[in-house]
Amino acid sequence: MKPGTEPATGVPVGGAPGAPTAWSSGLFDCFDDCGLCCLTWCCPCITFGKVAEIVDRGATSCGTSGALYVLLASLTGCHWIYSCTYRSKMRAQYALPDAPCCDCCVHYCCEPCALVQEYKELKARGYDPENGWHLNVERRNGGAGVNPPGMQEMGR
Repeated sequence: MKPGTEPATGVPVGGAPGAPTAWSSGLFDCFDDCGLCCLTWCCPCITFGKVAEIVDRGATSCGTSGALYVLLASLTGCHWIYSCTYRSKMRAQYALPDAPCCDCCVHYCCEPCALVQEYKELKARGYDPENGWHLNVERRNGGAGVNPPGMQEMGR
């Protein structure tokens, strides 16, 4: 091997795997997108549902997550506990720091700002939460979609 050249280690240019990366926007940058900010302040269940569908990779739908959010808000007032679990999942997926404080505190103290920050983070990472998980996957695959393999038959 030539001096000064090193083998590829699989470590991304940004640092070691699992090392925290910065959020693309601050917690209080929610006013940068007035439409999203107003929607989230008036109907946080909509923004939450869109974030949850992408973070769950389509395992739950936007409507289901949003409805559960409303149900928890109506019955217990502790909907922020549900939404903070998705912030934790998102941070784990993208190695984001637990900042400015723990996930539960962020959602308890400023739920709308946290939801807007998460939504904007997904957009910065190339997702469009408006379209849902399946359409995002289809677009990333060049419109080919993700189809299950066809039925296989035993040869004769």
